[in-house]
Amino acid sequence: MATEAFEDIVADFEFLDDWEDRYRFVIDAGKAMDPLDDAFKVPATKVDGCASQVWLHPKIEGGVFSFEGDSDALIVRGLIAVLRALYNDLPVAQVAGVDAPGELARLGLNDHLSAQRSNGLRAMIERIRDVAASA
Repeated sequence: MATEAFEDIVADFEFLDDWEDRYRFVIDAGKAMDPLDDAFKVPATKVDGCASQVWLHPKIEGGVFSFEGDSDALIVRGLIAVLRALYNDLPVAQVAGVDAPGELARLGLNDHLSAQRSNGLRAMIERIRDVAASA
């Protein structure tokens, strides 16, 4: 169960021949995101467990989940963009049902991220699920 935006990323990845191109794609996706307003870069939105600075600002409006995010690391900003494609605009009740590790495996991310980045990615997914579950 992936969003259309995430399926677009999967399709784009199929056309990229090597991981360096995919890595650049992820970084470019992060660069294309609007920066998170500094007012939301507070301890309450900071994600623990990430090697870099990461903030996620979730919103639930009309039963629909979305979030904005930012990081001081380019690749992590890109991973936030990928997670936004995976989760944004889902009904909040469906967020917990997303098999994020399985969906991200379709991109081959698991094989090309350092252990620290993988831990940070898991921490971001946990934060997203926790917010949705408490809604």
